[in-house]
Formats: sequence, structure tokens, C-alpha cells
Amino acid sequence: MKTIDGKLFAEMIIAGANNLSQNANYVDSLNVFPVPDGDTGTNMNLSITSGAQETEKNIEVHIGNVGKAFSKGLLMGARGNSGVILSQLFRGFSKYIENESEIDALKFAKAFKAGVKTAYKAVMKPVEGTILTVAREASEGAMEIAESTDDVIEIMEAIVKHGNASLKRTPDLLPVLKEVGVVDSGGQGLMFVYEGFLAILKGETIAKPVSEKVDDDFINDEHDFGDVVKTEDIVPGFCTEMMVRFLPGKKPFNEDHFREDMSQFGDSLLVISDDEIVKTHVHSETPGEVLTYGSQYGEIIKIKIENMREQHREVLRKRDAKKNEIKKVDKAVITISMGEGITELFKSIGATHVISGGQTMNPSTEDIVKVIEASGCKEAIILPNNKNIIMAAEQAADVLEIPVKVVASKTIPQGLAAMLSYSTEQSVEENFESMSNALSTVKSGSITYAVRDTSIDGVNIEKGAFMGLNEGKITVSDKDQLKVCQTLISEMIDEDSEIVTIIKGEDATSEIVDALTSYIETHHEDVEVEIQDGKQPIYSFMFSVE
Repeated sequence: MKTIDGKLFAEMIIAGANNLSQNANYVDSLNVFPVPDGDTGTNMNLSITSGAQETEKNIEVHIGNVGKAFSKGLLMGARGNSGVILSQLFRGFSKYIENESEIDALKFAKAFKAGVKTAYKAVMKPVEGTILTVAREASEGAMEIAESTDDVIEIMEAIVKHGNASLKRTPDLLPVLKEVGVVDSGGQGLMFVYEGFLAILKGETIAKPVSEKVDDDFINDEHDFGDVVKTEDIVPGFCTEMMVRFLPGKKPFNEDHFREDMSQFGDSLLVISDDEIVKTHVHSETPGEVLTYGSQYGEIIKIKIENMREQHREVLRKRDAKKNEIKKVDKAVITISMGEGITELFKSIGATHVISGGQTMNPSTEDIVKVIEASGCKEAIILPNNKNIIMAAEQAADVLEIPVKVVASKTIPQGLAAMLSYSTEQSVEENFESMSNALSTVKSGSITYAVRDTSIDGVNIEKGAFMGLNEGKITVSDKDQLKVCQTLISEMIDEDSEIVTIIKGEDATSEIVDALTSYIETHHEDVEVEIQDGKQPIYSFMFSVE
């Protein structure tokens, strides 16, 4: 194959997006830290899906025009650092081919090289052993073979070959990858895209992932939250459904006994059975126990578990987004928040617009752009409050035509400290300087739980145990949550510390809060303690030390 035109390139893009989508969960599983926020695959999938959707609207023979559409969709849909880097790789690629109606093998190889150059420029401190390395070494392989072939298939084969070899070497470049026993997640996501490209060039097909839908055989109910205001009031929180096929040798089935036993796991119970299968639906706090119980009777053939609290959070997020769309201001301060309480806290100290996001739900470049545009503001400041959102925020600032500054807050405590330095009387440049300086006045810590066994930086971690993160680094882990909180707090407090703010998550208990407050007052008597109800998910506690 000597050339690639726009229609063929569009097929490649769609196949690459489909291949990544099918493997997004695997990419998520490569997250180094065992925290419940492994979202690289999710972010890359949502990013490239946006690019593929824009491509499908603009399929034509001219490859340069198709590339422009793909780049635009990727840019606006980019979320998370991995998604932004992916968008930059294809921004450079598309820029190189923008005036071409079709490209040959050499231009194909050079386009990948141009993409790598653009992506490296977009990252302030490029780290080797990441998606950047995989992209660079893949493109170098393409340039090498381009000297001896005019076949675009051979170019793509070289990219896949050298990219996968580079991916395998990422643990040698990043010790933390070797310690945990995984390859770089972003690099793996990129290779799924490249492998999709190659499949099309070789005449193969990659099916579009089947949309997740509720099986008609399930009992199913719609969750109408009505007047529920607080997410934590939704108890039990998991809509759990299963089907069990009876097997010889298993516990004999009796529907009355089954129903009575199942009622102990929660409420909203429904049971339907015949001679071969039992279908059951229950709202429970312990879906795992429901499944274990059901397996006594035979083989579980279908499962559906929905987190109703997360569904309610999504309802609230959409409600907040609607409010944001209609608020008009001259000067906007856009902040990313997780948790109803934290959102209200940001608003109370001057944030004009709050975008729900954070771990597991990074907003896209377009999400941020839309809020700023809808506000009608003449200037804006963005507080990402998460290191994985900073690049998307900076990309949004580049897209907008008004003055926009990104204060690079990596945590909620940093964002709150920066907000306290904001003044409506100052210019956007003056506020940017004072808010950026405020980031160093606060230390940030958080408590979450481990989703797998591992060992990082000498800390042995068991699945289900609590972990304390000091400035994003796991420093302590134990099954005793209070012990983890106390250890982390003591690490963070020094002789200059004056105030400790405890931000309670939706899973925080009053007993732990009281015990922790008492501990601080006893062991650090000169430090003042403040408590805020953040209602944030995933992180039962966040700590701010000033």
C-alpha cells in the first residue's frame, strides 16, 4: 500500500478508538498506585472517542481535512494528562499533513515524528518511561524503516513493533513501574490505538464495543431519587441483581427460605424463580455477600451492580452544571471540586463557577471551555485542584480568546488556600501571582483505601487497608483507619504549623473525627483544629496543614 487518503485514515481512527475502548478497563488496571482512581484508560478512551466522533462527521478524501477534524475532537474531548498528551500527539501529526490530500509512507512516518515533537513541547517536564517515550521510540522505528520502504503498512508495522518494545522497557525507566510490576498505562493505551490503525491497513476489522445495557431478563428498576438532597442518605447504596442457574449437588432451592435469607442483605427485595433459575434484586450495602449467598444454589450466570450514590452524584453534577451555564460574570474563577461540601466551601470564598470533577471524573478541555464561555466573562482563573487536570485546564486556556490563567493547584487544600488570596480588585495577572504563591503555604494529605496488594516506596499495602498520602505519596498503610490518620497528621505537622483542617468525606465517621481531634489537641497542643464537611467520595479524609 503506497498511500493513505482521508477515508482510509478515518477508518483507522475509528478502529483505533474502538480498540482502545475495548481495552480501557485493562489500561485502568495498570494504575501504579493502588487507589480507587485508576482512570488512564477511561480518560484516553473518552478523549479519543471525542476525536473519532468528530472524524465521523467529517469523512472525506482529503486526509488533511480529516486530520483537522480528528485533532479538533481530540483537543476538546481531552481529559487527564494521558488524554491531553494523546491529543497533542495527533495535533502535531495532523498539523504536518493539513495541506495533503493523501500521504505516502515517508510523510506518514514524518507525521508521527511531528506529533511526538508537539507532545514533548506541551509537557513542561517530560518524564521518560511514559506514553511520551513509547510514542517517540515508535516514531523513530518508523523513520528508520522509511529509508528502505514505500509501503505504509510496513511503516505502521514498525510503529507497532518498536512501540510495544518500548512499552516493555518502561519499567526499566520508571522504578515505580518495576516495583509494582506493570508497564506504563498511557503507553499501553497508545499502543491499542496504533494496533487499531494497523488492523485497518492490513484489511482487518475491529468491532465497535457493544454498549453496556441492562439485560431485558433482569428485574431492573429505575432509581428515582425524588427529594433526596444528600448523597450519603442513600442507604443501602448498591442496586444488586443476579441470576443463578441451579446445579446438582448444590444447596436445594426453596423460594420462601431464599427470600427470607435475602431480606437480611437489604431492602427493595424482589425474587422470581422457576425450576432452573432464580432472579433476584435487592438494594444492599454488601453486594459481595449477596453474590456469595447466591452461589450456594448453583452457578451465577448474570450480575448487575449499580452504585446508587454515584448515580445520585451524577444527578447533582448535572444540576450544578445547569446552574453554572446561566451565571454571568465579568471575572470568573473556575474551580474543580469533588463533594457537595467542598463545592459549597469554594463558592463561599469567592469561586464563581464550580465544575464537578477530581479523581475518577476528570473534566475535559471542552467541559472547562463551555463553562467559561457561558459565563460571558472577560477574564478567568482556573483552579484544577488535581495534578491530572492541570494540562486539560491549560489546554482550555489556550483555546479561549480571553485572558485565562491556570493556577496549578494539585489538591483541594491548595485550591482553597489559593482562593483565599483572590481579590476582585486585582487584575488577572496579579491574582495569578498571589494565588500561585499561596499554593506553597499549605500541606496536603488524604486517606483512602487500597484496591490491591502491592508495595510502594517501602510501604507494604494490603487490599482493603487504609492508606495515607502525604503530598500525593503513600507514606503509611494499615487496616486501622485511625492509626493511619494519626500517623499521617504527625508526619505533616511541624514546629511552624498553626492550623489543621480536617475535611470529612462521605464515608467519614464522627467517632474517627472526634478521636483524631483529641489526638491532635493532646500531641500538638499549639495547633488549632478546624473541621469541614466536604462530603467527597473515595477519600474519607483530606487534611490541610498551614
